[in-house]
Amino acid sequence: MTEAFVTLATNNEYAVGAMVLAASLRNTKTTKKLVCMVTNTVESPMLEQVKEFFDEVVRVDVLDSRDEVNLKLLNRPELGVTFTKLHCWRLTQYTKCVFMDADTMVTQNVDDMFEGEEITAAPDPGWPDCFNSGVFVFTPSLDTYRALLDFALEEGSFDGGDQGLLNAFFPHWRIQGAKYRLPYTDNCCTHCFYTYVPALKKFGWNVRVIHFIGQNKPWNYINNIQNGDLYIGEYMDPQSLRFLNLWWHYFLTEVQPKIKSFLEKSEIDTKTGEKYEKESEVIGKMAKLAQIKVKHGPVVDMVRDPSPPGKSMAKWERGEIDYKGSERFEKIREKLDKSIENKKHK
Repeated sequence: MTEAFVTLATNNEYAVGAMVLAASLRNTKTTKKLVCMVTNTVESPMLEQVKEFFDEVVRVDVLDSRDEVNLKLLNRPELGVTFTKLHCWRLTQYTKCVFMDADTMVTQNVDDMFEGEEITAAPDPGWPDCFNSGVFVFTPSLDTYRALLDFALEEGSFDGGDQGLLNAFFPHWRIQGAKYRLPYTDNCCTHCFYTYVPALKKFGWNVRVIHFIGQNKPWNYINNIQNGDLYIGEYMDPQSLRFLNLWWHYFLTEVQPKIKSFLEKSEIDTKTGEKYEKESEVIGKMAKLAQIKVKHGPVVDMVRDPSPPGKSMAKWERGEIDYKGSERFEKIREKLDKSIENKKHK
């Protein structure tokens, strides 16, 4: 009986996200296999890095919904390629899998998700009668894969992406009860934190999976190479900043060193991306990734209501984050490690 966490990288940027996801899973001592499906838009140099983080890397073809009208409703036309996610049902070498989008990250061990059956998922915050397809338990099956393709051709998707299709294909999820529901803390969408601050304060440290949904991904934020500042340019609540900080910690400590090592072994200049006999756009991007230095954490223009009581929280609210003191990477990891250890002894 072999079980695996599965993710999908449809371009070089999402490949970076996939590597951070893998690093976070390894950090929580998962006993499951890690699998990454990749399309041909992930170029060879980046693909070599992905292979360093996963037990298996599987090449898949891009499936496009071709439903431009519905995709425009979401204002996310690039979501068409997410139909490629359906290939995960072809991984029949595994008895059960948990799919996780490449823009997710775990903070605690989540191996117990495999106790769920197909399809177990968390409710979508925008429409809780539907599940969010960023994290779900499934059973690989060629019959299910073919049925999904037939359904997609006949019925399409009400949102033009994989979430609409999967919710229509598994319509009974909303009435199947707790057995098929992951808690919201197992697929917690960062942009929703501000909607219920009391719950965030109460359950925030119980969050096990962070989902950076929307167009602004952690790897898209602008980095100032001169002073190490990470500029976000938008409002972000303090808890979201903590998780963004952790994402960058995994990138800087786990992913970036491997990229640097690859460039050095390939005799590529880490500053310019130039190699004596070959130059490519992806190498240039990787060279930029190798140069990133985040010293002072996210710098955000916090314009909002007065901060709640508490000196530390007040500083977070103003964007004054002490990355050399109580809020440094080691302290955050220490808190997460304690949460993982407490979970083991329950």
